Amino acid sequence: MQALSPTDSAFLWMETRNQPMHVAGLNIYTPPPGSAPDYVSKLLADWSKHAKAVAPFNLRPVLRMGLWYWEEDEEFELDYHLRHVALPQPGRIRELLAMVSRIHGNLLDRNRPLWETYVIEGLPGGRFATYSKMHHALIDGVTGARMVANAMSVNATDHKAPVWALPFKQHPTARRKATAPGLLEQLGNLAKAGKEILPGVGSGLWDIVRAAYADGATALPFQAPPTPFNVEISGSRRFASQSYSLARLRRIGEATGATVNDVTLAICAGALREYLIAQAKLPKKPLVAMVPVSLHGETDAGGNQVSLLLASLGTHLADPLKRLQHIVDSTSQAKERLTKMPRLQKMAHGITSISPLGAGIVTGTAEKHPLFNLVISNVPGPREKLFLNGARLDEVYPVSIPTHYLALNITISGYGDNLGFGYIACRRSVPALQRMLDYTHNAITELEGALGLGAPAAKARKTARRKTQPEK
Repeated sequence: MQALSPTDSAFLWMETRNQPMHVAGLNIYTPPPGSAPDYVSKLLADWSKHAKAVAPFNLRPVLRMGLWYWEEDEEFELDYHLRHVALPQPGRIRELLAMVSRIHGNLLDRNRPLWETYVIEGLPGGRFATYSKMHHALIDGVTGARMVANAMSVNATDHKAPVWALPFKQHPTARRKATAPGLLEQLGNLAKAGKEILPGVGSGLWDIVRAAYADGATALPFQAPPTPFNVEISGSRRFASQSYSLARLRRIGEATGATVNDVTLAICAGALREYLIAQAKLPKKPLVAMVPVSLHGETDAGGNQVSLLLASLGTHLADPLKRLQHIVDSTSQAKERLTKMPRLQKMAHGITSISPLGAGIVTGTAEKHPLFNLVISNVPGPREKLFLNGARLDEVYPVSIPTHYLALNITISGYGDNLGFGYIACRRSVPALQRMLDYTHNAITELEGALGLGAPAAKARKTARRKTQPEK
């Protein structure tokens, strides 16, 4: 058995029926030209031959003496984890997202490895989809996207084993060394870690203390205003997604000197502002987003390697360009601080700065005094076109985690020349979520109009294909 890190263990401790802690991805495919109607059935039959799973897909969590460990599942059953379903007629994207919304609200069985994959038939033109979810204790979103991409090919003729049977470079629960370090080495590593962690804890605590004195675009804990997103949630979910051309967002960034990440934050801010205006609940103070920052480029260690920054979204500003500049100023200040820190200090700083969140959830004070209003993540994806055993991967959408007092989560994932916006929310707490898709489109065109860019009509129609589900 292998012990989980404190960060990974936290996702298991935090999980409740109304607060599942798994992340997921929705991929949509087009079968190879001339393929038979039973293409998907044959794909599943081929996958079924790979009945054994490799780590981390064969690991289940066990609790020993108050600590969580990974243990190999000696009774692994592929039929439980791999599921074949079909959409009800008429089989539109609307029905697909309704199905994903229902599945995403279900807890994973802790007696088994914490993952499930659904192969979904019934889309127009013979297209099909896969919806795969894994517990956040097992992987983070960046690692999950890399593992899924690793199971695909850059050409239609190559075939690979399915993701659960395909060894990854280093699975997320792996340690750097096969042999345990000696006592002196352990003491040395502990002292080195302490030199990085303690300053991170100190700076995180200082952010909490100085929040009352910060001004301008600086985003710190407890500066966020109360919003309809900062409430207790139910276990039901609603998912909506939409894809946009990366070139459009780059043009906005080039015209304003902003990064693509800042542009995506500005688009989300515009959509949130319009949504809250429609609900007559726009606060006077700007919303604050928690933005995860991946640290996988700084280490080969397993588990969740992530820090975070807080970004003021400028939702109090009606001018889209002033709003974007406000976001640039806010993220620049946060990035400047993080870049000066070693990896462990970044992690300690991020965890400490949001440490009051747990107490706020338990006591209910997070509703009136939120640390931040929502989570907005940006997950990098493959740039080249990918194929799954000959089927072309067309669209990629991330499905993340709403929690108590953070009822809405927005995750953006890149694939090829497009960015997929995935909105996941508590069904009861965030009504009319599908309208966020219209507001996202409006936010992009508003920025383009203010800059005099204007996307060509044909391209705008192609990249603004609406994907939603019916409102009950």
